[in-house]
Amino acid sequence: MRFSFLLIALNCLLLAPSQAAGYFDFNTNAQRIYDKIFELRLNEAQSLIARLKLDEPNNLIAYHLENYVDFFTIYVSEDEQAYQRIKANRDRRLNKIAEGDQNSPYYLYTQAEIRLHWALLKLRFEEYLGAFSDINRAHKLLLENQTKFPTFLGNQKDLGILHAAVGTVPDNYRWALEMLSSLEGTVEQGKREVEGVLNAARRTHFPFRQETQVLYAFLLLHLDGRPEAAWAALADADLRAEDTPLHAFVLANVAMRTGRNDEAIHWMEKAPRGEAFYPFPYLDYMLGVAKLRRLNTDGRRHLRDFLRTTRGRHYIKEAYQKLAWAELLNNRPEGYKSYMTLLQSRGANAAGGDKNAEKEAQAGIVPPLVLLKARLLYDGGYYQRALDVLASQAESSLPSFLAKLEYTYRKGRILHGLKKYEEALAQYNRTIEQGQNSEAFFACNAALQAGLIEETRGRKTSARAYFNRCLSLKPDDYSTGLHQQAKAGLSRVGQ
Repeated sequence: MRFSFLLIALNCLLLAPSQAAGYFDFNTNAQRIYDKIFELRLNEAQSLIARLKLDEPNNLIAYHLENYVDFFTIYVSEDEQAYQRIKANRDRRLNKIAEGDQNSPYYLYTQAEIRLHWALLKLRFEEYLGAFSDINRAHKLLLENQTKFPTFLGNQKDLGILHAAVGTVPDNYRWALEMLSSLEGTVEQGKREVEGVLNAARRTHFPFRQETQVLYAFLLLHLDGRPEAAWAALADADLRAEDTPLHAFVLANVAMRTGRNDEAIHWMEKAPRGEAFYPFPYLDYMLGVAKLRRLNTDGRRHLRDFLRTTRGRHYIKEAYQKLAWAELLNNRPEGYKSYMTLLQSRGANAAGGDKNAEKEAQAGIVPPLVLLKARLLYDGGYYQRALDVLASQAESSLPSFLAKLEYTYRKGRILHGLKKYEEALAQYNRTIEQGQNSEAFFACNAALQAGLIEETRGRKTSARAYFNRCLSLKPDDYSTGLHQQAKAGLSRVGQ
Protein backbone atom coordinates (compact mmCIF):
# COMPACT_ATOMS: atom_id res chain seq x y z
CA MET A 1 0.00 0.00 0.00
CA ARG A 2 2.83 2.38 0.87
CA PHE A 3 4.50 1.64 -2.51
CA SER A 4 1.24 2.27 -4.40
CA PHE A 5 0.77 5.57 -2.56
CA LEU A 6 4.29 6.67 -3.51
CA LEU A 7 3.63 5.84 -7.16
CA ILE A 8 0.40 7.84 -7.16
CA ALA A 9 2.09 10.79 -5.45
CA LEU A 10 4.99 10.71 -7.92
CA ASN A 11 2.58 10.53 -10.85
CA CYS A 12 0.69 13.58 -9.56
CA LEU A 13 3.92 15.52 -9.24
CA LEU A 14 4.90 14.68 -12.80
CA LEU A 15 1.52 15.69 -14.20
CA ALA A 16 1.31 18.90 -12.18
CA PRO A 17 2.65 22.12 -13.72
CA SER A 18 6.35 22.34 -13.05
CA GLN A 19 7.37 25.06 -10.64
CA ALA A 20 10.46 25.50 -12.80
CA ALA A 21 8.45 26.40 -15.92
CA GLY A 22 9.06 29.91 -17.17
CA TYR A 23 6.34 32.48 -16.55
CA PHE A 24 5.88 36.20 -17.22
CA ASP A 25 5.09 38.57 -14.38
CA PHE A 26 5.59 42.30 -14.94
CA ASN A 27 5.34 42.94 -11.20
CA THR A 28 6.48 45.84 -9.03
CA ASN A 29 10.10 44.63 -9.14
CA ALA A 30 9.98 44.53 -12.95
CA GLN A 31 8.35 47.97 -13.07
CA ARG A 32 11.11 49.40 -10.88
CA ILE A 33 13.79 47.99 -13.20
CA TYR A 34 11.94 49.29 -16.27
CA ASP A 35 11.83 52.77 -14.73
CA LYS A 36 15.56 52.66 -13.97
CA ILE A 37 16.27 51.71 -17.58
CA PHE A 38 14.33 54.71 -18.86
CA GLU A 39 16.24 56.90 -16.44
CA LEU A 40 19.41 55.56 -18.14
CA ARG A 41 20.58 54.18 -14.80
CA LEU A 42 21.68 51.12 -16.73
CA ASN A 43 24.27 49.80 -14.25
CA GLU A 44 21.71 49.94 -11.47
CA ALA A 45 19.14 48.29 -13.73
CA GLN A 46 21.53 45.44 -14.53
CA SER A 47 22.13 44.86 -10.81
CA LEU A 48 18.39 44.78 -10.17
CA ILE A 49 17.89 42.34 -13.06
CA ALA A 50 20.52 40.05 -11.54
CA ARG A 51 18.66 40.23 -8.23
CA LEU A 52 15.33 39.55 -9.98
CA LYS A 53 16.82 36.42 -11.54
CA LEU A 54 17.90 35.22 -8.10
CA ASP A 55 14.61 36.02 -6.37
CA GLU A 56 12.36 34.96 -9.27
CA PRO A 57 14.52 32.62 -11.37
CA ASN A 58 11.64 31.56 -13.62
CA ASN A 59 10.24 35.03 -14.31
CA LEU A 60 11.20 35.46 -17.97
CA ILE A 61 10.33 39.17 -17.93
CA ALA A 62 13.93 39.54 -16.76
CA TYR A 63 15.11 38.77 -20.30
CA HIS A 64 12.79 41.36 -21.81
CA LEU A 65 14.20 43.96 -19.41
CA GLU A 66 17.75 42.80 -20.15
CA ASN A 67 17.09 43.45 -23.82
CA TYR A 68 15.97 47.01 -23.07
CA VAL A 69 19.35 47.56 -21.38
CA ASP A 70 21.21 46.30 -24.44
CA PHE A 71 19.03 48.41 -26.74
CA PHE A 72 19.70 51.67 -24.92
CA THR A 73 23.37 50.82 -24.42
CA ILE A 74 23.89 50.55 -28.17
CA TYR A 75 21.34 53.09 -29.42
CA VAL A 76 22.61 55.85 -27.14
CA SER A 77 26.33 55.14 -27.57
CA GLU A 78 26.30 53.99 -31.22
CA ASP A 79 29.27 51.83 -30.21
CA GLU A 80 29.67 49.38 -33.10
CA GLN A 81 32.22 47.25 -31.26
CA ALA A 82 29.81 46.81 -28.34
CA TYR A 83 27.04 46.03 -30.83
CA GLN A 84 29.08 43.27 -32.45
CA ARG A 85 30.04 41.93 -29.02
CA ILE A 86 26.52 41.60 -27.60
CA LYS A 87 24.35 40.97 -30.67
CA ALA A 88 24.31 37.22 -29.89
CA ASN A 89 22.23 38.08 -26.79
CA ARG A 90 19.21 38.43 -29.09
CA ASP A 91 19.01 34.73 -29.99
CA ARG A 92 19.91 33.60 -26.48
CA ARG A 93 17.01 35.57 -25.03
CA LEU A 94 14.57 34.47 -27.71
CA ASN A 95 15.45 30.83 -27.01
CA LYS A 96 14.96 31.35 -23.27
CA ILE A 97 11.60 33.07 -23.68
CA ALA A 98 10.42 30.35 -26.10
CA GLU A 99 10.49 27.97 -23.11
CA GLY A 100 7.95 30.09 -21.24
CA ASP A 101 4.21 29.96 -20.66
CA GLN A 102 2.52 30.08 -24.07
CA ASN A 103 -0.77 31.07 -22.44
CA SER A 104 0.63 34.44 -21.34
CA PRO A 105 0.12 37.53 -23.53
CA TYR A 106 3.79 38.33 -22.83
CA TYR A 107 4.99 35.09 -24.48
CA LEU A 108 4.74 36.32 -28.08
CA TYR A 109 4.86 40.01 -27.18
CA THR A 110 8.34 39.86 -25.61
CA GLN A 111 9.67 37.91 -28.59
CA ALA A 112 8.30 40.57 -30.94
CA GLU A 113 9.71 43.41 -28.83
CA ILE A 114 13.19 41.87 -28.75
CA ARG A 115 13.13 41.54 -32.53
CA LEU A 116 11.93 45.14 -32.96
CA HIS A 117 14.67 46.45 -30.68
CA TRP A 118 17.35 44.64 -32.66
CA ALA A 119 15.78 45.72 -35.95
CA LEU A 120 16.26 49.35 -34.92
CA LEU A 121 19.87 48.65 -33.99
CA LYS A 122 20.50 46.87 -37.27
CA LEU A 123 19.07 49.84 -39.17
CA ARG A 124 21.45 52.05 -37.21
CA PHE A 125 24.37 50.02 -38.51
CA GLU A 126 22.94 49.67 -42.04
CA GLU A 127 22.13 45.95 -41.79
CA TYR A 128 18.93 46.41 -43.75
CA LEU A 129 18.11 42.82 -44.69
CA GLY A 130 18.44 41.61 -41.12
CA ALA A 131 16.42 44.56 -39.84
CA PHE A 132 13.50 44.01 -42.21
CA SER A 133 13.57 40.28 -41.50
CA ASP A 134 13.22 40.99 -37.76
CA ILE A 135 10.43 43.50 -38.41
CA ASN A 136 8.58 40.96 -40.53
CA ARG A 137 8.83 38.24 -37.88
CA ALA A 138 7.86 40.67 -35.10
CA HIS A 139 4.80 41.76 -37.08
CA LYS A 140 3.63 38.15 -37.48
CA LEU A 141 4.15 37.47 -33.78
CA LEU A 142 2.13 40.56 -32.86
CA LEU A 143 -0.72 39.61 -35.21
CA GLU A 144 -0.84 36.12 -33.69
CA ASN A 145 -0.81 37.58 -30.19
CA GLN A 146 -3.55 40.03 -31.13
CA THR A 147 -5.74 37.10 -32.18
CA LYS A 148 -5.07 35.26 -28.93
CA PHE A 149 -5.22 38.29 -26.62
CA PRO A 150 -7.20 41.06 -28.39
CA THR A 151 -7.37 43.30 -25.30
CA PHE A 152 -3.64 43.22 -24.55
CA LEU A 153 -2.48 46.80 -25.10
CA GLY A 154 1.14 45.92 -25.80
CA ASN A 155 0.18 44.36 -29.14
CA GLN A 156 -1.71 47.46 -30.22
CA LYS A 157 1.14 49.76 -29.18
CA ASP A 158 3.67 48.04 -31.42
CA LEU A 159 1.27 47.33 -34.29
CA GLY A 160 0.21 50.97 -34.33
CA ILE A 161 3.78 52.22 -34.63
CA LEU A 162 4.57 49.64 -37.34
CA HIS A 163 1.46 50.51 -39.36
CA ALA A 164 2.27 54.23 -39.19
CA ALA A 165 5.92 53.76 -40.12
CA VAL A 166 5.35 51.39 -43.05
CA GLY A 167 3.16 53.94 -44.81
CA THR A 168 6.13 56.28 -45.14
CA VAL A 169 8.94 53.86 -46.05
CA PRO A 170 11.02 55.57 -48.76
CA ASP A 171 11.10 54.04 -52.23
CA ASN A 172 14.76 53.06 -51.96
CA TYR A 173 13.88 50.73 -49.03
CA ARG A 174 10.55 49.37 -50.27
CA TRP A 175 12.22 46.51 -52.12
CA ALA A 176 13.34 44.98 -48.83
CA LEU A 177 9.94 45.52 -47.24
CA GLU A 178 8.11 43.92 -50.15
CA MET A 179 10.53 41.00 -50.32
CA LEU A 180 10.55 40.21 -46.62
CA SER A 181 7.24 41.40 -45.27
CA SER A 182 3.51 41.52 -45.84
CA LEU A 183 3.30 44.50 -43.51
CA GLU A 184 0.93 47.21 -44.69
CA GLY A 185 -0.51 50.30 -43.08
CA THR A 186 -0.91 54.05 -43.10
CA VAL A 187 -0.06 56.87 -40.75
CA GLU A 188 -3.75 57.42 -40.02
CA GLN A 189 -4.29 53.75 -39.17
CA GLY A 190 -1.28 53.61 -36.88
CA LYS A 191 -2.21 56.88 -35.22
CA ARG A 192 -5.72 55.63 -34.42
CA GLU A 193 -4.33 52.42 -32.97
CA VAL A 194 -1.85 54.20 -30.69
CA GLU A 195 -4.54 56.68 -29.63
CA GLY A 196 -6.71 53.70 -28.70
CA VAL A 197 -3.92 52.38 -26.49
CA LEU A 198 -3.52 55.73 -24.73
CA ASN A 199 -7.26 56.06 -24.17
CA ALA A 200 -7.44 52.56 -22.69
CA ALA A 201 -4.36 53.22 -20.55
CA ARG A 202 -6.25 56.02 -18.79
CA ARG A 203 -8.76 53.45 -17.53
CA THR A 204 -6.41 50.62 -16.59
CA HIS A 205 -2.84 50.05 -15.51
CA PHE A 206 -0.51 49.75 -18.50
CA PRO A 207 3.20 49.53 -17.61
CA PHE A 208 4.29 50.95 -20.99
CA ARG A 209 2.02 54.02 -20.92
CA GLN A 210 4.79 56.63 -20.80
CA GLU A 211 6.79 54.88 -23.51
CA THR A 212 3.67 54.86 -25.70
CA GLN A 213 3.09 58.58 -25.12
CA VAL A 214 6.64 59.36 -26.29
CA LEU A 215 6.30 57.11 -29.33
CA TYR A 216 2.99 58.81 -30.14
CA ALA A 217 4.61 62.25 -29.94
CA PHE A 218 7.38 61.14 -32.31
CA LEU A 219 4.78 59.64 -34.65
CA LEU A 220 2.97 62.99 -34.78
CA LEU A 221 6.23 64.88 -35.27
CA HIS A 222 8.05 62.75 -37.82
CA LEU A 223 5.29 60.85 -39.64
CA ASP A 224 2.14 62.94 -39.30
CA GLY A 225 3.68 66.37 -39.86
CA ARG A 226 2.01 67.89 -36.79
CA PRO A 227 4.75 69.38 -34.59
CA GLU A 228 2.42 71.34 -32.30
CA ALA A 229 0.31 68.24 -31.69
CA ALA A 230 3.52 66.36 -30.89
CA TRP A 231 4.46 68.96 -28.29
CA ALA A 232 0.96 68.84 -26.79
CA ALA A 233 1.16 65.04 -26.61
CA LEU A 234 4.06 65.31 -24.16
CA ALA A 235 2.11 67.55 -21.79
CA ASP A 236 0.73 64.69 -19.66
CA ALA A 237 3.60 62.24 -20.19
CA ASP A 238 5.12 63.07 -16.77
CA LEU A 239 8.60 63.47 -18.24
CA ARG A 240 11.24 64.53 -15.71
CA ALA A 241 14.19 66.15 -17.45
CA GLU A 242 15.91 66.83 -14.14
CA ASP A 243 15.84 63.12 -13.23
CA THR A 244 16.90 61.41 -16.43
CA PRO A 245 18.86 62.46 -19.52
CA LEU A 246 16.52 60.38 -21.69
CA HIS A 247 13.52 62.49 -20.69
CA ALA A 248 15.58 65.63 -21.27
CA PHE A 249 16.41 64.36 -24.74
CA VAL A 250 12.75 63.71 -25.61
CA LEU A 251 11.60 67.14 -24.42
CA ALA A 252 14.53 68.94 -26.04
CA ASN A 253 14.21 67.03 -29.31
CA VAL A 254 10.55 67.96 -29.77
CA ALA A 255 11.15 71.50 -28.50
CA MET A 256 13.96 72.09 -31.02
CA ARG A 257 11.68 70.92 -33.83
CA THR A 258 8.80 73.16 -32.79
CA GLY A 259 10.56 76.51 -32.43
CA ARG A 260 11.10 76.26 -28.67
CA ASN A 261 14.86 76.54 -28.66
CA ASP A 262 15.19 78.31 -25.31
CA GLU A 263 13.06 75.64 -23.65
CA ALA A 264 15.21 72.94 -25.23
CA ILE A 265 18.36 74.54 -23.78
CA HIS A 266 16.65 74.73 -20.40
CA TRP A 267 15.80 71.00 -20.42
CA MET A 268 19.24 69.92 -21.58
CA GLU A 269 21.03 72.03 -18.99
CA LYS A 270 18.83 70.45 -16.29
CA ALA A 271 19.63 66.92 -17.45
CA PRO A 272 21.53 64.97 -14.78
CA ARG A 273 25.03 63.73 -15.48
CA GLY A 274 27.52 61.61 -13.63
CA GLU A 275 28.50 58.00 -13.04
CA ALA A 276 24.98 56.93 -12.11
CA PHE A 277 23.77 57.56 -15.67
CA TYR A 278 24.80 55.97 -18.92
CA PRO A 279 26.74 58.56 -20.98
CA PHE A 280 24.63 60.37 -23.59
CA PRO A 281 27.06 62.30 -25.83
CA TYR A 282 24.34 63.25 -28.33
CA LEU A 283 22.84 65.56 -25.69
CA ASP A 284 26.05 67.60 -25.84
CA TYR A 285 25.74 67.79 -29.61
CA MET A 286 22.12 68.95 -29.33
CA LEU A 287 22.98 71.55 -26.69
CA GLY A 288 25.82 72.93 -28.81
CA VAL A 289 23.52 73.23 -31.82
CA ALA A 290 20.72 74.81 -29.76
CA LYS A 291 23.04 77.52 -28.43
CA LEU A 292 24.41 78.17 -31.90
CA ARG A 293 20.84 78.69 -33.12
CA ARG A 294 20.59 81.81 -31.03
CA LEU A 295 24.00 82.84 -32.42
CA ASN A 296 25.68 82.00 -29.11
CA THR A 297 29.11 80.57 -29.90
CA ASP A 298 29.45 79.28 -26.33
CA GLY A 299 27.92 76.14 -27.80
CA ARG A 300 31.37 75.22 -29.12
CA ARG A 301 32.35 73.61 -25.81
CA HIS A 302 29.39 71.23 -25.96
CA LEU A 303 30.23 70.25 -29.53
CA ARG A 304 33.83 69.56 -28.49
CA ASP A 305 32.57 67.46 -25.56
CA PHE A 306 30.48 65.44 -28.01
CA LEU A 307 33.44 64.84 -30.32
CA ARG A 308 35.60 63.83 -27.36
CA THR A 309 33.15 61.31 -25.88
CA THR A 310 31.11 59.83 -28.74
CA ARG A 311 31.81 56.25 -29.75
CA GLY A 312 29.54 56.43 -32.77
CA ARG A 313 30.12 57.57 -36.32
CA HIS A 314 27.07 59.75 -36.89
CA TYR A 315 26.90 63.53 -36.36
CA ILE A 316 30.70 63.84 -36.25
CA LYS A 317 30.93 65.67 -39.56
CA GLU A 318 27.95 67.81 -38.55
CA ALA A 319 29.67 68.71 -35.28
CA TYR A 320 32.76 69.92 -37.13
CA GLN A 321 30.53 71.85 -39.51
CA LYS A 322 28.81 73.58 -36.57
CA LEU A 323 32.20 74.42 -35.05
CA ALA A 324 33.19 75.90 -38.40
CA TRP A 325 30.01 77.99 -38.46
CA ALA A 326 30.80 79.30 -34.98
CA GLU A 327 34.14 80.49 -36.35
CA LEU A 328 32.31 82.42 -39.07
CA LEU A 329 30.00 83.99 -36.50
CA ASN A 330 33.14 85.13 -34.67
CA ASN A 331 34.56 86.59 -37.91
CA ARG A 332 37.32 83.97 -38.17
CA PRO A 333 37.15 82.59 -41.74
CA GLU A 334 40.47 80.79 -41.31
CA GLY A 335 39.03 78.89 -38.34
CA TYR A 336 36.08 77.92 -40.54
CA LYS A 337 38.41 76.48 -43.17
CA SER A 338 40.43 74.62 -40.55
CA TYR A 339 37.38 72.82 -39.15
CA MET A 340 36.05 72.04 -42.63
CA THR A 341 39.38 70.44 -43.48
CA LEU A 342 39.19 68.28 -40.32
CA LEU A 343 35.61 67.34 -41.18
CA GLN A 344 36.66 65.54 -44.35
CA SER A 345 38.83 63.03 -42.50
CA ARG A 346 36.48 62.37 -39.53
CA GLY A 347 33.22 60.48 -39.09
CA ALA A 348 31.03 58.89 -41.77
CA ASN A 349 28.70 60.35 -44.37
CA ALA A 350 25.93 57.75 -44.16
CA ALA A 351 23.27 60.13 -42.75
CA GLY A 352 21.80 63.15 -44.51
CA GLY A 353 23.23 65.79 -42.21
CA ASP A 354 26.74 64.36 -42.34
CA LYS A 355 26.50 64.06 -46.12
CA ASN A 356 25.47 67.68 -46.37
CA ALA A 357 28.35 68.77 -44.12
CA GLU A 358 30.90 66.88 -46.21
CA LYS A 359 29.45 68.30 -49.40
CA GLU A 360 29.85 71.83 -47.99
CA ALA A 361 33.46 71.07 -47.06
CA GLN A 362 34.29 69.62 -50.48
CA ALA A 363 32.71 72.57 -52.29
CA GLY A 364 35.08 74.91 -50.47
CA ILE A 365 32.55 77.77 -50.64
CA VAL A 366 32.16 79.82 -47.47
CA PRO A 367 28.42 80.35 -46.81
CA PRO A 368 27.35 84.01 -46.86
CA LEU A 369 27.01 85.21 -43.28
CA VAL A 370 23.52 86.62 -43.85
CA LEU A 371 22.24 83.19 -44.96
CA LEU A 372 24.00 81.36 -42.15
CA LYS A 373 22.52 83.66 -39.50
CA ALA A 374 19.05 83.48 -41.02
CA ARG A 375 19.24 79.67 -41.16
CA LEU A 376 20.34 79.31 -37.56
CA LEU A 377 17.80 81.79 -36.22
CA TYR A 378 14.99 80.16 -38.19
CA ASP A 379 15.94 76.71 -36.91
CA GLY A 380 15.75 78.08 -33.38
CA GLY A 381 12.29 79.55 -33.92
CA TYR A 382 13.51 83.16 -33.79
CA TYR A 383 11.53 84.05 -36.90
CA GLN A 384 11.37 87.82 -36.65
CA ARG A 385 15.10 88.06 -35.91
CA ALA A 386 15.76 85.85 -38.92
CA LEU A 387 13.57 88.01 -41.18
CA ASP A 388 15.35 91.15 -39.96
CA VAL A 389 18.72 89.57 -40.80
CA LEU A 390 17.59 88.77 -44.36
CA ALA A 391 16.19 92.28 -44.75
CA SER A 392 19.63 93.69 -43.97
CA GLN A 393 21.00 92.48 -47.33
CA ALA A 394 19.47 92.40 -50.79
CA GLU A 395 19.11 89.06 -52.57
CA SER A 396 20.74 90.54 -55.68
CA SER A 397 23.95 91.21 -53.74
CA LEU A 398 24.61 87.53 -53.14
CA PRO A 399 27.47 86.02 -55.13
CA SER A 400 25.92 82.95 -56.83
CA PHE A 401 22.74 81.36 -58.19
CA LEU A 402 22.70 78.85 -55.32
CA ALA A 403 23.03 81.60 -52.71
CA LYS A 404 20.16 83.52 -54.30
CA LEU A 405 18.06 80.35 -54.40
CA GLU A 406 18.76 79.72 -50.73
CA TYR A 407 17.80 83.32 -49.90
CA THR A 408 14.37 82.80 -51.52
CA TYR A 409 13.94 79.45 -49.78
CA ARG A 410 14.96 80.80 -46.35
CA LYS A 411 12.59 83.72 -46.71
CA GLY A 412 9.76 81.29 -47.46
CA ARG A 413 10.56 79.18 -44.40
CA ILE A 414 10.68 82.24 -42.14
CA LEU A 415 7.37 83.63 -43.46
CA HIS A 416 5.89 80.16 -42.99
CA GLY A 417 7.06 80.21 -39.37
CA LEU A 418 5.39 83.60 -38.94
CA LYS A 419 2.17 82.09 -40.40
CA LYS A 420 2.21 84.54 -43.32
CA TYR A 421 1.07 81.75 -45.59
CA GLU A 422 0.38 83.60 -48.85
CA GLU A 423 3.76 85.33 -48.74
CA ALA A 424 5.46 82.06 -47.83
CA LEU A 425 3.80 80.24 -50.75
CA ALA A 426 5.01 82.91 -53.15
CA GLN A 427 8.60 82.33 -52.01
CA TYR A 428 8.19 78.54 -52.10
CA ASN A 429 6.83 78.68 -55.65
CA ARG A 430 9.77 80.82 -56.74
CA THR A 431 12.13 78.31 -55.11
CA ILE A 432 10.47 75.35 -56.86
CA GLU A 433 10.51 77.07 -60.25
CA GLN A 434 14.10 78.27 -60.02
CA GLY A 435 15.56 75.26 -58.22
CA GLN A 436 13.79 72.27 -59.77
CA ASN A 437 16.88 71.30 -61.78
CA SER A 438 19.31 71.97 -58.95
CA GLU A 439 20.93 69.20 -56.93
CA ALA A 440 20.24 71.20 -53.75
CA PHE A 441 17.29 70.24 -51.55
CA PHE A 442 15.70 73.71 -51.51
CA ALA A 443 13.06 73.09 -54.21
CA CYS A 444 12.16 69.66 -52.86
CA ASN A 445 11.59 70.94 -49.33
CA ALA A 446 9.82 74.06 -50.61
CA ALA A 447 7.29 71.75 -52.31
CA LEU A 448 6.88 69.72 -49.11
CA GLN A 449 6.40 72.82 -46.96
CA ALA A 450 3.94 74.33 -49.45
CA GLY A 451 1.98 71.10 -49.23
CA LEU A 452 1.91 71.33 -45.46
CA ILE A 453 0.59 74.90 -45.65
CA GLU A 454 -2.19 73.87 -48.02
CA GLU A 455 -3.05 70.86 -45.88
CA THR A 456 -3.29 73.13 -42.83
CA ARG A 457 -5.71 75.35 -44.75
CA GLY A 458 -7.84 72.38 -45.82
CA ARG A 459 -6.90 72.63 -49.51
CA LYS A 460 -6.35 68.94 -50.14
CA THR A 461 -6.09 69.07 -53.94
CA SER A 462 -3.38 71.72 -53.80
CA ALA A 463 -1.61 69.94 -50.93
CA ARG A 464 -1.65 66.68 -52.91
CA ALA A 465 -0.09 68.42 -55.92
CA TYR A 466 2.72 69.88 -53.81
CA PHE A 467 3.45 66.55 -52.06
CA ASN A 468 3.66 64.82 -55.45
CA ARG A 469 5.91 67.62 -56.70
CA CYS A 470 8.20 66.98 -53.74
CA LEU A 471 8.36 63.27 -54.65
CA SER A 472 9.23 64.13 -58.26
CA LEU A 473 12.35 66.02 -57.17
CA LYS A 474 15.40 64.02 -56.16
CA PRO A 475 18.05 66.23 -54.56
CA ASP A 476 21.41 64.92 -53.44
CA ASP A 477 20.72 65.76 -49.78
CA TYR A 478 17.85 64.83 -47.48
CA SER A 479 15.71 63.28 -50.24
CA THR A 480 14.91 60.18 -48.16
CA GLY A 481 13.53 62.16 -45.23
CA LEU A 482 11.71 64.70 -47.42
CA HIS A 483 10.08 61.98 -49.51
CA GLN A 484 9.08 60.11 -46.37
CA GLN A 485 7.26 63.21 -45.11
CA ALA A 486 5.63 63.78 -48.50
CA LYS A 487 4.35 60.18 -48.50
CA ALA A 488 2.95 60.75 -45.02
CA GLY A 489 1.24 63.89 -46.31
CA LEU A 490 -0.34 62.00 -49.20
CA SER A 491 -1.61 59.33 -46.82
CA ARG A 492 -3.39 62.09 -44.85
CA VAL A 493 -4.91 64.03 -47.75
CA GLY A 494 -5.48 61.03 -50.05
CA GLN A 495 -3.53 59.83 -53.05
